[in-house]
Amino acid sequence: MRTTAELEERLARPSPGLVDDLARLDGDIMILGAGGKLGPSLVRLALNATGRDRRVIAVSRFSEPGLAESLQSEGATVISADVADKKVLAELPDVPHVVFLVGAKFGTQGSEHTTWFTNTFVPGQVADRFRGARIAALSTGNVYPLVPVTSGGSTEDSPVGPVGDYAMSCLGRERVLTHFSGSTGTAMSLIRLNYAVELRYGVLVDLAQKVLAGEPIDLTTGQVNVVWQGYANEVTLRSLLHADTPPFVLNVTGPELISVRQAAQALGAALGKEPVFTGEEAPTALLSNASRCHRLFGYPGLTPAELIEHTARWVADGGPLLGKPTKFERRDGRF
Repeated sequence: MRTTAELEERLARPSPGLVDDLARLDGDIMILGAGGKLGPSLVRLALNATGRDRRVIAVSRFSEPGLAESLQSEGATVISADVADKKVLAELPDVPHVVFLVGAKFGTQGSEHTTWFTNTFVPGQVADRFRGARIAALSTGNVYPLVPVTSGGSTEDSPVGPVGDYAMSCLGRERVLTHFSGSTGTAMSLIRLNYAVELRYGVLVDLAQKVLAGEPIDLTTGQVNVVWQGYANEVTLRSLLHADTPPFVLNVTGPELISVRQAAQALGAALGKEPVFTGEEAPTALLSNASRCHRLFGYPGLTPAELIEHTARWVADGGPLLGKPTKFERRDGRF
C-alpha cells in the first residue's frame, strides 16, 4: 500500500464471510456518520460486499470537500444531513439496517455538555426514529477501566468503569440504546472498538510521527490493543446479523497485546531513527479481550508487524495523514 488509492482499495476489500452475511440481510443499509474517520471506508466496503444490489445510504454533514461527490460516484446514495436535527432525522428514508457511527471525543474538555449531547441524546433520537430496524452502533473500549496488563484485557462480561466525561458519555450512549432496544424491541449490536489503525491515523501513526520528530514517547501507558480498520469495519457490518435485544455487545480489537516500547523501536528501525522514551510502563492500561469477536469472525487480515511495516513506509514517504492523534497515552480520560 503506497498510495491513497491502494489504501482505500484494501480497506474496502470484502471477505467472503462479509459477502455471505450481508446476503442474508434483505434491504438497504444506512450509515449515519459516513463522513467521519471510519465512515467513508465502511461505505465503500458495504458497496463492494453487496455488489451494489441494494442502496447503501451514506448520511453525514460531509464537511470534507469532495467526499460526498466521491462516494456518490462510487455508487452510494448520499444524503447531506445533520442527524442531531430531529426534523432532518425524521425526513430520512425508512431502512431495515442502520450503522450508527456518530460520536464526539476530541474537544470534550471544556465542552462536556456538547459531548454528552452527541453521545447520548442523539443516539436516543436515532433509536427512536429507526425503531424496529437492526442497528449496529459504534461504542468504545473506553467504557472499561484500566486493568492489569497481565489480565488479558476486559471481556464483554467485565465490569465497566469509564474514566472521564468522554468515556462516561459513551457508556451513557450504550445505556440509552439499551433502553430503546428493550422498550421498542429494536435489535442492536454495540461495538466496543479500540484502537482502529490504518496508514493515515492511529496509534502506530502517532508513534511513527514522534519517532521521526525526535519527540519523547511516554511509556506510562506501555501496552495497547490495535486492529486494522478494514477488519473493524467488516465486523461492524457483520454484527448486524447478530443484533439482538438486549443488545449484542462485542469487543473489537486485535488479539495481541502491543508493547508501545517495542512498536516504537520497530518503527524506529524501519525509519532509521532511534526513538526517545520518557517514563516507565505502568502496571495497568486500557485493554480489551476480543476473543468472542475472533471466534465469530476470525482474525484480522493484517498483523501488527505488517501494520508497522506499512505505517513506517507510509510516513517515511510523506503519505497524507488525517492529523487526528488518538491520545491513547491519556490515563485521566481528558480528550
